[in-house]
Amino acid sequence: MKLWQKNTTVSAAVEKFTVGKDKEFDLMLAPFDVLGNIAHAKMLATVGLLTNDEADALVKELRAIYSIAAAGELTIADSVEDIHSQVEFLLTNALGDTGKKIHSARSRNDQVLVDIKLFLRNEIEELVTAVQPFFELLIAQSEKYKSDLLPGYTHLQLAMPSSFGLWFGAYAESLVDDLITLQSAYQVVNKNPLGSAAGYGSSFPINRTLTTELLGFADLNYNVVYAQMGRGKAERITAQAMANLAETLARLSMDMCLYLNQNFDFVSFPAELTTGSSIMPHKKNPDVFELIRSHCNRIKALPNEISMMTTNLPSGYHRDLQLLKEHLFPAFQTLKDCLSMAHLMLENISVKQNIMQDPKYKYAFSVEAVNKLVLEGLPFRDAYKKVGLDIESGNFEISSDVQHVHEGTIGNLCNDQIEKMMQQVLAKFEFEKVHQAIEQLINT
Repeated sequence: MKLWQKNTTVSAAVEKFTVGKDKEFDLMLAPFDVLGNIAHAKMLATVGLLTNDEADALVKELRAIYSIAAAGELTIADSVEDIHSQVEFLLTNALGDTGKKIHSARSRNDQVLVDIKLFLRNEIEELVTAVQPFFELLIAQSEKYKSDLLPGYTHLQLAMPSSFGLWFGAYAESLVDDLITLQSAYQVVNKNPLGSAAGYGSSFPINRTLTTELLGFADLNYNVVYAQMGRGKAERITAQAMANLAETLARLSMDMCLYLNQNFDFVSFPAELTTGSSIMPHKKNPDVFELIRSHCNRIKALPNEISMMTTNLPSGYHRDLQLLKEHLFPAFQTLKDCLSMAHLMLENISVKQNIMQDPKYKYAFSVEAVNKLVLEGLPFRDAYKKVGLDIESGNFEISSDVQHVHEGTIGNLCNDQIEKMMQQVLAKFEFEKVHQAIEQLINT
Protein backbone atom coordinates (compact mmCIF):
# COMPACT_ATOMS: atom_id res chain seq x y z
CA MET A 1 0.00 0.00 0.00
CA LYS A 2 1.25 3.45 -0.95
CA LEU A 3 -0.38 6.63 0.25
CA TRP A 4 0.22 8.25 -3.13
CA GLN A 5 -0.77 5.33 -5.37
CA LYS A 6 -3.80 5.67 -7.65
CA ASN A 7 -4.30 3.35 -10.63
CA THR A 8 -0.71 2.96 -11.77
CA THR A 9 1.61 0.23 -10.50
CA VAL A 10 5.17 1.44 -10.18
CA SER A 11 8.01 -0.59 -11.68
CA ALA A 12 9.38 -3.19 -9.25
CA ALA A 13 12.93 -2.07 -10.06
CA VAL A 14 12.08 1.57 -9.35
CA GLU A 15 10.30 0.62 -6.14
CA LYS A 16 13.25 -1.45 -4.91
CA PHE A 17 15.71 1.32 -5.69
CA THR A 18 13.67 4.18 -4.24
CA VAL A 19 12.69 2.38 -1.03
CA GLY A 20 16.21 1.02 -0.44
CA LYS A 21 16.87 0.55 3.28
CA ASP A 22 14.21 3.05 4.29
CA LYS A 23 11.91 0.51 5.94
CA GLU A 24 14.71 -0.59 8.26
CA PHE A 25 15.25 2.94 9.52
CA ASP A 26 11.54 3.76 9.51
CA LEU A 27 11.07 1.21 12.28
CA MET A 28 13.31 3.40 14.43
CA LEU A 29 10.82 6.21 13.79
CA ALA A 30 7.75 4.09 14.57
CA PRO A 31 6.99 5.28 18.14
CA PHE A 32 7.49 8.89 17.08
CA ASP A 33 5.25 8.53 14.06
CA VAL A 34 2.49 7.30 16.34
CA LEU A 35 2.99 10.24 18.72
CA GLY A 36 2.70 12.65 15.81
CA ASN A 37 -0.51 10.90 14.72
CA ILE A 38 -2.03 11.22 18.20
CA ALA A 39 -1.30 14.95 18.35
CA HIS A 40 -2.60 15.41 14.81
CA ALA A 41 -5.84 13.54 15.55
CA LYS A 42 -6.48 15.58 18.67
CA MET A 43 -5.88 18.79 16.74
CA LEU A 44 -8.17 17.76 13.85
CA ALA A 45 -11.05 17.35 16.30
CA THR A 46 -10.58 20.91 17.60
CA VAL A 47 -10.94 22.39 14.08
CA GLY A 48 -13.91 20.23 13.04
CA LEU A 49 -12.12 17.89 10.63
CA LEU A 50 -12.87 14.97 12.97
CA THR A 51 -15.72 14.49 15.39
CA ASN A 52 -14.77 14.00 19.02
CA ASP A 53 -15.86 10.36 18.77
CA GLU A 54 -13.69 9.81 15.71
CA ALA A 55 -10.70 11.44 17.40
CA ASP A 56 -11.23 9.36 20.54
CA ALA A 57 -11.38 6.17 18.50
CA LEU A 58 -8.21 7.08 16.59
CA VAL A 59 -6.33 8.04 19.73
CA LYS A 60 -7.33 4.82 21.47
CA GLU A 61 -6.14 2.74 18.53
CA LEU A 62 -2.95 4.78 18.17
CA ARG A 63 -2.09 4.28 21.83
CA ALA A 64 -2.38 0.53 21.33
CA ILE A 65 -0.07 0.78 18.30
CA TYR A 66 2.33 2.93 20.33
CA SER A 67 2.71 0.21 22.94
CA ILE A 68 3.71 -2.24 20.21
CA ALA A 69 6.05 0.24 18.52
CA ALA A 70 7.73 1.29 21.78
CA ALA A 71 8.39 -2.38 22.54
CA GLY A 72 10.09 -2.74 19.15
CA GLU A 73 7.47 -5.22 17.96
CA LEU A 74 5.85 -3.23 15.16
CA THR A 75 6.64 -4.43 11.64
CA ILE A 76 6.09 -2.98 8.19
CA ALA A 77 4.29 -5.38 5.84
CA ASP A 78 6.05 -6.27 2.58
CA SER A 79 3.26 -4.66 0.60
CA VAL A 80 3.49 -1.42 2.59
CA GLU A 81 5.91 1.34 1.60
CA ASP A 82 6.85 2.96 4.91
CA ILE A 83 5.98 3.41 8.58
CA HIS A 84 3.51 6.21 7.81
CA SER A 85 1.57 3.95 5.44
CA GLN A 86 1.75 1.08 7.94
CA VAL A 87 0.21 3.09 10.77
CA GLU A 88 -2.54 4.42 8.50
CA PHE A 89 -3.14 0.88 7.21
CA LEU A 90 -3.56 -0.41 10.77
CA LEU A 91 -5.95 2.43 11.61
CA THR A 92 -8.02 1.83 8.49
CA ASN A 93 -8.20 -1.91 9.17
CA ALA A 94 -9.40 -1.24 12.70
CA LEU A 95 -11.66 1.79 12.16
CA GLY A 96 -12.62 1.82 8.49
CA ASP A 97 -13.31 5.27 7.04
CA THR A 98 -12.33 6.95 10.29
CA GLY A 99 -8.80 5.59 9.85
CA LYS A 100 -8.64 7.11 6.38
CA LYS A 101 -9.29 10.58 7.80
CA ILE A 102 -6.05 10.72 9.81
CA HIS A 103 -4.07 12.12 6.88
CA SER A 104 -6.27 15.20 6.44
CA ALA A 105 -4.34 18.50 6.50
CA ARG A 106 -0.86 17.05 6.28
CA SER A 107 1.64 15.49 3.86
CA ARG A 108 4.13 12.69 4.25
CA ASN A 109 6.70 15.48 4.06
CA ASP A 110 5.74 17.10 7.34
CA GLN A 111 4.93 13.68 8.81
CA VAL A 112 8.49 12.56 8.15
CA LEU A 113 9.79 15.88 9.44
CA VAL A 114 7.99 15.64 12.76
CA ASP A 115 9.04 11.99 13.17
CA ILE A 116 12.68 12.90 12.62
CA LYS A 117 12.52 15.90 14.93
CA LEU A 118 11.00 13.74 17.69
CA PHE A 119 13.56 10.98 17.04
CA LEU A 120 16.53 13.37 17.10
CA ARG A 121 15.21 15.03 20.25
CA ASN A 122 15.01 11.65 21.97
CA GLU A 123 18.43 10.53 20.75
CA ILE A 124 20.08 13.75 21.92
CA GLU A 125 18.56 13.18 25.35
CA GLU A 126 19.89 9.62 25.42
CA LEU A 127 23.35 10.89 24.46
CA VAL A 128 23.28 13.50 27.21
CA THR A 129 22.18 10.85 29.68
CA ALA A 130 25.07 8.61 28.56
CA VAL A 131 27.60 11.43 28.92
CA GLN A 132 26.70 12.25 32.53
CA PRO A 133 28.12 9.14 34.29
CA PHE A 134 31.25 9.32 32.13
CA PHE A 135 31.73 12.96 33.11
CA GLU A 136 31.30 12.06 36.78
CA LEU A 137 33.88 9.26 36.44
CA LEU A 138 36.40 11.65 34.87
CA ILE A 139 35.94 14.12 37.71
CA ALA A 140 36.29 11.37 40.32
CA GLN A 141 39.46 10.03 38.67
CA SER A 142 40.82 13.55 38.40
CA GLU A 143 40.49 13.98 42.16
CA LYS A 144 41.86 10.50 42.87
CA TYR A 145 44.99 10.99 40.78
CA LYS A 146 45.54 14.73 41.24
CA SER A 147 48.93 14.21 42.91
CA ASP A 148 50.27 11.77 40.29
CA LEU A 149 52.53 13.62 37.86
CA LEU A 150 53.11 12.66 34.24
CA PRO A 151 55.00 14.47 31.50
CA GLY A 152 53.16 16.86 29.24
CA TYR A 153 54.05 17.06 25.56
CA THR A 154 53.95 19.57 22.74
CA HIS A 155 54.80 18.38 19.21
CA LEU A 156 55.06 14.96 20.93
CA GLN A 157 58.25 16.29 22.52
CA LEU A 158 58.79 16.50 26.26
CA ALA A 159 57.37 19.81 27.49
CA MET A 160 56.33 20.45 31.11
CA PRO A 161 54.97 18.53 34.09
CA SER A 162 51.32 17.57 33.95
CA SER A 163 49.28 15.28 36.17
CA PHE A 164 46.64 12.63 35.81
CA GLY A 165 44.38 14.99 37.72
CA LEU A 166 44.82 17.50 34.91
CA TRP A 167 44.45 14.83 32.22
CA PHE A 168 41.15 13.41 33.51
CA GLY A 169 39.83 16.89 34.28
CA ALA A 170 40.67 18.15 30.80
CA TYR A 171 38.41 15.58 29.18
CA ALA A 172 35.69 16.27 31.75
CA GLU A 173 35.67 19.94 30.79
CA SER A 174 35.76 19.02 27.11
CA LEU A 175 32.48 17.16 27.65
CA VAL A 176 30.95 20.37 29.01
CA ASP A 177 31.60 22.16 25.73
CA ASP A 178 30.42 19.11 23.79
CA LEU A 179 27.09 19.25 25.61
CA ILE A 180 26.81 22.98 24.91
CA THR A 181 26.85 22.15 21.20
CA LEU A 182 24.39 19.29 21.77
CA GLN A 183 22.14 21.75 23.59
CA SER A 184 22.27 24.06 20.59
CA ALA A 185 21.34 21.15 18.33
CA TYR A 186 18.51 20.32 20.72
CA GLN A 187 17.13 23.84 20.37
CA VAL A 188 17.10 23.48 16.58
CA VAL A 189 15.51 20.04 16.75
CA ASN A 190 12.92 20.96 19.37
CA LYS A 191 10.72 22.97 16.98
CA ASN A 192 7.51 21.70 15.43
CA PRO A 193 7.29 21.36 11.61
CA LEU A 194 3.89 19.61 11.63
CA GLY A 195 1.31 21.49 9.59
CA SER A 196 3.76 22.66 6.95
CA ALA A 197 2.29 19.86 4.79
CA ALA A 198 4.21 19.54 1.51
CA GLY A 199 6.10 22.72 2.39
CA TYR A 200 3.47 25.28 1.51
CA GLY A 201 0.93 24.97 4.31
CA SER A 202 -2.71 23.93 4.13
CA SER A 203 -6.04 25.52 3.25
CA PHE A 204 -7.52 23.72 6.27
CA PRO A 205 -7.83 25.89 9.42
CA ILE A 206 -5.39 23.79 11.44
CA ASN A 207 -3.95 24.76 14.83
CA ARG A 208 -0.17 24.28 14.72
CA THR A 209 0.29 25.85 18.14
CA LEU A 210 -1.80 23.06 19.64
CA THR A 211 0.28 20.24 18.11
CA THR A 212 3.39 22.07 19.29
CA GLU A 213 2.12 21.98 22.87
CA LEU A 214 0.85 18.41 22.63
CA LEU A 215 4.20 17.09 21.40
CA GLY A 216 6.22 19.08 23.95
CA PHE A 217 8.07 21.16 21.39
CA ALA A 218 9.56 24.41 22.63
CA ASP A 219 8.30 26.32 19.61
CA LEU A 220 7.18 26.12 15.99
CA ASN A 221 9.04 26.19 12.73
CA TYR A 222 6.76 29.04 11.73
CA ASN A 223 7.49 29.52 8.04
CA VAL A 224 6.19 26.44 6.22
CA VAL A 225 8.82 26.65 3.47
CA TYR A 226 11.59 26.85 6.04
CA ALA A 227 10.08 23.91 7.94
CA GLN A 228 10.81 21.79 4.85
CA MET A 229 14.21 23.41 4.31
CA GLY A 230 15.05 22.36 7.88
CA ARG A 231 15.21 18.75 6.71
CA GLY A 232 18.90 18.01 6.33
CA LYS A 233 19.89 21.11 8.28
CA ALA A 234 18.66 19.70 11.59
CA GLU A 235 20.47 16.44 10.85
CA ARG A 236 23.70 18.22 9.93
CA ILE A 237 23.65 20.41 13.05
CA THR A 238 23.01 17.35 15.21
CA ALA A 239 25.78 15.44 13.45
CA GLN A 240 28.19 18.32 14.10
CA ALA A 241 27.41 18.22 17.81
CA MET A 242 27.93 14.45 17.77
CA ALA A 243 31.22 14.98 15.96
CA ASN A 244 32.40 17.27 18.76
CA LEU A 245 31.70 14.57 21.33
CA ALA A 246 33.35 12.00 19.07
CA GLU A 247 36.44 14.21 18.83
CA THR A 248 36.78 14.20 22.62
CA LEU A 249 36.55 10.40 22.76
CA ALA A 250 38.91 9.91 19.81
CA ARG A 251 41.61 12.11 21.32
CA LEU A 252 41.23 10.50 24.74
CA SER A 253 41.59 7.10 23.07
CA MET A 254 44.74 8.15 21.25
CA ASP A 255 46.25 9.29 24.55
CA MET A 256 45.43 5.94 26.09
CA CYS A 257 47.01 4.04 23.20
CA LEU A 258 50.20 6.04 23.73
CA TYR A 259 50.20 5.85 27.52
CA LEU A 260 49.72 2.07 27.45
CA ASN A 261 52.64 1.67 25.05
CA GLN A 262 55.68 0.17 26.79
CA ASN A 263 57.86 3.15 25.82
CA PHE A 264 55.53 5.40 27.79
CA ASP A 265 54.29 2.89 30.37
CA PHE A 266 52.10 5.37 32.22
CA VAL A 267 49.01 3.19 32.70
CA SER A 268 47.82 -0.40 32.65
CA PHE A 269 44.51 -2.24 32.46
CA PRO A 270 43.35 -5.65 33.67
CA ALA A 271 44.26 -8.41 31.22
CA GLU A 272 40.60 -9.12 30.51
CA LEU A 273 40.17 -5.61 29.08
CA THR A 274 43.01 -5.93 26.58
CA THR A 275 43.71 -8.37 23.77
CA GLY A 276 46.69 -10.49 22.80
CA SER A 277 48.64 -11.57 19.75
CA SER A 278 48.49 -14.93 17.99
CA ILE A 279 52.31 -15.19 17.98
CA MET A 280 53.61 -12.65 20.53
CA PRO A 281 52.77 -13.86 24.05
CA HIS A 282 53.69 -10.57 25.75
CA LYS A 283 51.11 -8.43 23.93
CA LYS A 284 48.36 -6.47 25.73
CA ASN A 285 46.74 -4.48 22.95
CA PRO A 286 44.43 -1.47 23.48
CA ASP A 287 41.86 -2.72 20.96
CA VAL A 288 38.96 -1.05 22.75
CA PHE A 289 40.56 2.39 22.49
CA GLU A 290 41.64 1.77 18.89
CA LEU A 291 38.06 0.92 17.91
CA ILE A 292 36.64 3.88 19.84
CA ARG A 293 39.11 6.08 17.96
CA SER A 294 38.08 4.67 14.58
CA HIS A 295 34.34 4.72 15.28
CA CYS A 296 34.58 8.30 16.48
CA ASN A 297 36.69 9.43 13.55
CA ARG A 298 34.00 8.05 11.26
CA ILE A 299 31.36 10.00 13.21
CA LYS A 300 33.49 13.12 12.78
CA ALA A 301 33.00 12.70 9.03
CA LEU A 302 29.19 12.68 9.38
CA PRO A 303 28.59 16.45 9.11
CA ASN A 304 30.54 16.55 5.88
CA GLU A 305 28.68 13.52 4.49
CA ILE A 306 25.33 15.15 5.22
CA SER A 307 26.52 18.48 3.84
CA MET A 308 27.62 16.87 0.59
CA MET A 309 24.36 14.91 0.26
CA THR A 310 22.36 18.14 0.54
CA THR A 311 24.67 20.33 -1.53
CA ASN A 312 22.91 22.43 -4.19
CA LEU A 313 19.41 21.30 -3.22
CA PRO A 314 16.84 24.06 -3.81
CA SER A 315 14.02 24.68 -1.36
CA GLY A 316 11.30 22.08 -1.12
CA TYR A 317 11.44 18.33 -0.62
CA HIS A 318 13.78 16.05 -2.58
CA ARG A 319 14.21 12.29 -2.30
CA ASP A 320 17.95 12.77 -1.65
CA LEU A 321 17.01 13.52 1.95
CA GLN A 322 15.80 9.96 2.52
CA LEU A 323 19.38 8.68 2.50
CA LEU A 324 20.36 10.81 5.49
CA LYS A 325 18.71 8.30 7.81
CA GLU A 326 21.08 5.44 7.03
CA HIS A 327 24.11 7.62 7.66
CA LEU A 328 22.94 9.40 10.81
CA PHE A 329 20.63 7.05 12.69
CA PRO A 330 23.14 4.23 13.44
CA ALA A 331 25.71 6.76 14.64
CA PHE A 332 23.75 7.47 17.80
CA GLN A 333 24.07 3.90 19.07
CA THR A 334 27.71 3.76 18.02
CA LEU A 335 28.49 6.89 20.00
CA LYS A 336 26.62 5.61 23.05
CA ASP A 337 28.55 2.32 22.81
CA CYS A 338 31.84 4.22 22.65
CA LEU A 339 30.92 6.19 25.77
CA SER A 340 30.03 2.98 27.58
CA MET A 341 33.29 1.26 26.66
CA ALA A 342 35.41 4.30 27.52
CA HIS A 343 33.71 4.33 30.91
CA LEU A 344 34.46 0.62 31.44
CA MET A 345 38.12 1.10 30.61
CA LEU A 346 38.77 4.23 32.64
CA GLU A 347 37.04 2.97 35.76
CA ASN A 348 39.50 0.04 35.69
CA ILE A 349 42.66 2.00 34.89
CA SER A 350 45.84 1.65 36.95
CA VAL A 351 48.16 4.66 37.01
CA LYS A 352 51.89 4.15 37.40
CA GLN A 353 53.39 5.94 40.39
CA ASN A 354 56.44 8.25 40.40
CA ILE A 355 56.68 8.49 36.62
CA MET A 356 58.49 11.82 36.68
CA GLN A 357 61.33 10.52 38.86
CA ASP A 358 62.77 8.80 35.81
CA PRO A 359 65.85 10.85 34.73
CA LYS A 360 64.68 10.92 31.12
CA TYR A 361 61.97 13.37 32.16
CA LYS A 362 64.24 15.78 34.04
CA TYR A 363 64.14 18.48 31.37
CA ALA A 364 60.36 18.72 31.79
CA PHE A 365 61.26 20.72 34.94
CA SER A 366 63.33 23.31 33.05
CA VAL A 367 60.49 25.84 33.07
CA GLU A 368 60.14 25.38 36.82
CA ALA A 369 63.84 26.22 37.15
CA VAL A 370 63.44 29.33 34.97
CA ASN A 371 60.44 30.51 36.96
CA LYS A 372 62.27 29.97 40.24
CA LEU A 373 65.10 32.23 39.08
CA VAL A 374 62.58 34.89 38.01
CA LEU A 375 60.96 34.77 41.44
CA GLU A 376 64.42 35.34 42.89
CA GLY A 377 64.71 38.56 40.87
CA LEU A 378 66.42 37.56 37.61
CA PRO A 379 64.78 38.91 34.42
CA PHE A 380 62.91 36.18 32.56
CA ARG A 381 65.00 36.29 29.39
CA ASP A 382 68.22 36.03 31.43
CA ALA A 383 66.81 33.18 33.49
CA TYR A 384 65.73 31.39 30.30
CA LYS A 385 69.21 31.75 28.83
CA LYS A 386 70.96 30.57 31.99
CA VAL A 387 68.86 27.40 32.28
CA GLY A 388 69.27 26.74 28.54
CA LEU A 389 73.05 26.98 28.82
CA ASP A 390 73.02 24.71 31.90
CA ILE A 391 71.08 22.11 29.89
CA GLU A 392 73.48 22.31 26.94
CA SER A 393 76.53 22.01 29.20
CA GLY A 394 75.09 19.13 31.19
CA ASN A 395 74.93 21.18 34.39
CA PHE A 396 71.16 21.33 34.78
CA GLU A 397 70.14 20.31 38.27
CA ILE A 398 66.71 18.73 38.44
CA SER A 399 64.18 20.00 40.91
CA SER A 400 60.91 18.12 40.81
CA ASP A 401 59.16 20.57 43.11
CA VAL A 402 56.11 21.84 41.20
CA GLN A 403 54.31 24.91 42.50
CA HIS A 404 51.28 25.52 40.28
CA VAL A 405 48.46 27.24 42.13
CA HIS A 406 46.54 29.36 39.65
CA GLU A 407 43.12 28.31 38.39
CA GLY A 408 43.01 25.13 36.34
CA THR A 409 46.53 23.89 36.94
CA ILE A 410 48.14 20.99 38.82
CA GLY A 411 47.64 22.46 42.27
CA ASN A 412 44.22 23.98 41.60
CA LEU A 413 42.17 21.74 39.29
CA CYS A 414 38.91 23.71 39.66
CA ASN A 415 36.86 20.53 39.35
CA ASP A 416 34.08 22.09 41.42
CA GLN A 417 33.75 24.87 38.86
CA ILE A 418 33.80 22.37 35.98
CA GLU A 419 31.01 20.40 37.65
CA LYS A 420 29.03 23.62 38.13
CA MET A 421 29.37 24.44 34.44
CA MET A 422 28.10 20.98 33.53
CA GLN A 423 25.06 21.34 35.79
CA GLN A 424 24.24 24.69 34.19
CA VAL A 425 24.37 23.16 30.72
CA LEU A 426 22.25 20.17 31.73
CA ALA A 427 19.59 22.42 33.25
CA LYS A 428 19.04 24.15 29.92
CA PHE A 429 17.79 21.00 28.21
CA GLU A 430 14.58 20.93 30.29
CA PHE A 431 13.88 17.31 29.41
CA GLU A 432 11.17 17.07 32.06
CA LYS A 433 8.87 19.38 30.10
CA VAL A 434 9.06 17.01 27.15
CA HIS A 435 8.47 13.98 29.37
CA GLN A 436 5.35 15.54 30.84
CA ALA A 437 3.90 16.40 27.43
CA ILE A 438 4.51 12.93 26.00
CA GLU A 439 3.19 11.23 29.11
CA GLN A 440 0.00 13.27 28.84
CA LEU A 441 -0.28 12.54 25.11
CA ILE A 442 -0.04 8.79 25.68
CA ASN A 443 -2.16 8.47 28.80
CA THR A 444 -4.62 11.36 29.00
